[in-house]
Amino acid sequence: MRLIPWETTHMASIDLDKVLDKAWADKSLPEILAAPVAALKGVSDRDGELLQEAFGVKTVADLAELKYARWAQALAALNAAK
Repeated sequence: MRLIPWETTHMASIDLDKVLDKAWADKSLPEILAAPVAALKGVSDRDGELLQEAFGVKTVADLAELKYARWAQALAALNAAK
C-alpha cells in the first residue's frame, strides 16, 4: 500500500491500490496522471473511449481537470457543509 497526498489543498492521502488497476499502482504520480483513464480501478477501456468522445478526456489528469467533475464536487461539498 502506497499513500500519496491528495492535492495540495487537502490534508488527506489516497491508497493507490484502491483506486488504480494493479499495473499502475507502483507508478510515479506523473506517470499516473499521464495514464489513460482506464488506469483507474473500475474504469474500462470502453468507458475511457466514451469519456474521450463526450468530453475530450484522455488521461487521468484530463479527468481530474474536467470542469463538470469539479462543479459536481463543489456542489457535493456545499451540500455536505450545510
